[in-house]
Amino acid sequence: MTTVEIAFRYTVPPTEQVAIALAHVRDVYGIRRLSLDREARTVRVEFDATRLNPAVVAKLVREAGLEIVEELPLIPLPAPVPAPTVG
Repeated sequence: MTTVEIAFRYTVPPTEQVAIALAHVRDVYGIRRLSLDREARTVRVEFDATRLNPAVVAKLVREAGLEIVEELPLIPLPAPVPAPTVG
C-alpha cells in the first residue's frame, strides 16, 4: 500500500446532504481518510495510490456534490527571491 494525500479547495460550503455523501466516499475501497477545513475551504483526502489516482479521488469528491475548484500543493512553495538591486 502506498498512502498519498491530496488537497482541494472548494467554493461553496457543503450542505448536510453533501456532508453525508462525503461520508460515503470514505466507504470506497482505497480511501483512508477525508477531512474538511471549513475555514480554509479545503478538503484533504488520504488514499491508497495502488488502488486510486488523484483524478479518481477528485471525481469521487465532485460526485458527492462538493464543488472543488483546484488541487492544492501540500508542500508550500518557497517565497519568491527578490531581484537584486543594481546601484
